[in-house]
Amino acid sequence: MLLADVVATSATVAATRSRKAKVEAIAALLRVASPDEVETVTAYVGGSLRQRRTGLGWRGLSSLPAPASSPSLTVVEVHEAFETIAGMSGSGSQAARSSAVDELFGRATAEEQAWLRGVVTGAVRQGALDSLVQEALAVAAEVPLAAVRRAAMLGGSTVAVASSAFSGVDALAAVGLEVGRPVVPMLASSAPSVAEALAKAGGGAEVAVDVKLDGIRIQVHRSGDSVLVATRSLEDITGRLPEVVEVALALPATSFVLDGEALALDDDGRPRPFQETASRTAMAEGVRVTPYFFDVLHLDGVDLIDAPASSRAEALDRLVPPEHRVPRLVTASAPDAEAFLADTIGSGHEGVVVKSLTAPYDAGRRGASWVKVKPVHTLDLVVLAVEWGSGRREGWLSNIHLGARDAATGELVMLGKTFKGMTDEMLAWQTERFTDLALSPSEIRAHYVVEVRPEQVVEIAFDGVQRSTRYAGGVALRFARVVRYRDDKPVSEIDTIETVRSYLG
Repeated sequence: MLLADVVATSATVAATRSRKAKVEAIAALLRVASPDEVETVTAYVGGSLRQRRTGLGWRGLSSLPAPASSPSLTVVEVHEAFETIAGMSGSGSQAARSSAVDELFGRATAEEQAWLRGVVTGAVRQGALDSLVQEALAVAAEVPLAAVRRAAMLGGSTVAVASSAFSGVDALAAVGLEVGRPVVPMLASSAPSVAEALAKAGGGAEVAVDVKLDGIRIQVHRSGDSVLVATRSLEDITGRLPEVVEVALALPATSFVLDGEALALDDDGRPRPFQETASRTAMAEGVRVTPYFFDVLHLDGVDLIDAPASSRAEALDRLVPPEHRVPRLVTASAPDAEAFLADTIGSGHEGVVVKSLTAPYDAGRRGASWVKVKPVHTLDLVVLAVEWGSGRREGWLSNIHLGARDAATGELVMLGKTFKGMTDEMLAWQTERFTDLALSPSEIRAHYVVEVRPEQVVEIAFDGVQRSTRYAGGVALRFARVVRYRDDKPVSEIDTIETVRSYLG
């Protein structure tokens, strides 16, 4: 398959807001991919490379050779070229990488060059989120969507199970939980109040109310004396958290998969600022973190992801001592849950997560089974653009444009903009960060509004949501202010426009 076919499909997907049309276009492309192409095509149509890191960025792609007059590059050749580039290191690697880029991009047409630059830097804005690619894969392979979703959850990605999908339902079913291979984590939706969360998750029945820790999500796998610690994005950080490995090896089992949080604490047990925990999980030194677990997916040869949450909780209680379990209240009483929330806030934590006791572990999905409640309403959004400041903020990139995700189309929808809550330190940091993310870095000073690649997630506090004709989503945030930037969260996990609308008065 030619790269030009992928580029054309990407353009078709970007040109329509219809979810059905997006799925049909992607499915048509996947149908004609050969077995040795399908994983690469699945990644590319989703707007990403198969390589986790290439060593390339905007600066390395700022000066490209003249484009080819006609398409000739195949997707396999492009993948092999990036595989070679990603493997370059040591003395002379910079020159070798530059030469390889020239060779690859010199064979690309102008349209292909633009697409390649975008996919390398994360700027392919085609609305093909992973959920859309999964739907298209199910259509193209003529298998149930539920089977694709489950296999992708257990296999770690949609790309990893693309070939299995074309081998049929049995091949997808054979993709099981494997200790040592991270699983896409289950996510929580939001509710404005505890009462609404109880109704949403429990429908009047008893629920689990967990303390919502303001730490870094971790997934811990153990097989014998081997331990793996992974982040929510499935990155291996085992070597950075020896204290978590120590706790895992002390537990009375030989094989398990645990879901939890790593948290830095003061001497009195109160949580330290999130930034300290985040910096600790980014390097193998600094303030010590403590692991707290709230779910178990596998225990000594038995997979538990399909078991009800109540059974998983019993297994967790048997395995993990109280000092490493997230505090929990089981209740159907809204007043009791409200009191638990008040105690949680008083202890320095940010809220609670209300969980159904009957639901399985539904990895990668943000549904009604887990519902978070925080007294200060916050949303995880993405920065779409940023404006140069004036007055005291002159010379800094200041006012950020905020976007939520449209679950129906995969598009990013603007909700407003803010510079509230920004310290001088934050302004300095984001000026450097958004300069790197600028779509036109060479012209960044020529425009008041600087469009950026939609990669930076930001947590925004707000006082309410109001209807607005100014923005495409029909709503705007009231008194939006920056809480912090979330480097631990991918854009695929930002809140949806539907969640935002649920806060309308």
